[in-house]
Amino acid sequence: MSSTAITANKPAPASASARRGTRSLQKGQQTRAAILDAALGLASHMGLEGLSIGALADVTKMSKSGVFAHFGSREELQIAVVREYHAKFEEEVFFSAIRQPRGLPRLRALFERWVHRTSVEVDSGCIYISGAVEFDDRPGPVRDALVAMVRDWHAAIRKAILLAQEVGHLVPEADPDQVLFEMHGLILSLHHDARFLRSPGALARARTGLERILDSFATPAGRKADAETRQPKTSAAAAATPAGRKRA
Repeated sequence: MSSTAITANKPAPASASARRGTRSLQKGQQTRAAILDAALGLASHMGLEGLSIGALADVTKMSKSGVFAHFGSREELQIAVVREYHAKFEEEVFFSAIRQPRGLPRLRALFERWVHRTSVEVDSGCIYISGAVEFDDRPGPVRDALVAMVRDWHAAIRKAILLAQEVGHLVPEADPDQVLFEMHGLILSLHHDARFLRSPGALARARTGLERILDSFATPAGRKADAETRQPKTSAAAAATPAGRKRA
């Protein structure tokens, strides 16, 4: 290939104004992300109703107009926080759990990560739960955003339940909506007793509740797959002991 062709195929260098525009866009995105992170922290402790442009300006050391320029209104800010919370929830709970095999192992992983997330939020608060209290009887875009996010999560759990039935890990007569309802009920009870009552046994009771659900609906094949998925951790721990190494 000739040098002329090579030169012709090279992209034209970006102009100084284009480079400045790109840097400005990146800076704007970084600023918005920082504001949103601060807003998420505020909403976790104060609820979505505790969010205001003024309070956020104080926390971020920005002007009210600077914060307003990124979101436009308090309502848009609240919706952005709901979406950001959902994205983090998906990353921590959903995407890590679906690495487990379909069936009971995946369903248990979804619940365990959900429980872990709830227990971590005891000192701050779950925006799904606090938001439901704040907006349960207040129609509008913020409530719509909350409902959509929770329904997305419920749909993911329900799909995991259906897949567990398809692979023979849950009995066919198990009602997916009932199983989902009971699992969500355990999470709500955990949040209430751990956060409001400060009950030290709430986490253990939530896990015991899941075992009762599985005892009611799991098939022998499901229990076997569940046990096999959880077994390697026990075996690895045993092998790490002096007695385990000696036997090996």
